[in-house]
Amino acid sequence: MHMAMVIGGGVVLLGLFLHFGRLWGGTDADLALAAKAFIPVWLAVALVNMWVGVARAGYSVRDEAPILLVVFAVPAAIAGIAIWRLVR
Repeated sequence: MHMAMVIGGGVVLLGLFLHFGRLWGGTDADLALAAKAFIPVWLAVALVNMWVGVARAGYSVRDEAPILLVVFAVPAAIAGIAIWRLVR
């Protein structure tokens, strides 16, 4: 359940990035730039989530690594699709 909530939070954060891209520029290039800026920010958030799982919840890095991959990949893939659709 926690993994789904974190992924959902990533999708919401992507939506906020795209919303601010629309507010600050409004063009497709601005929205694509906002989605590109989201990816490293989301990687940092996913890494912090992994660190909490290892340091606080007691999981090993080996246990948390696949979860990190999924938690990062789903919102990043959605951002990638958005970038691809916006630059066409």
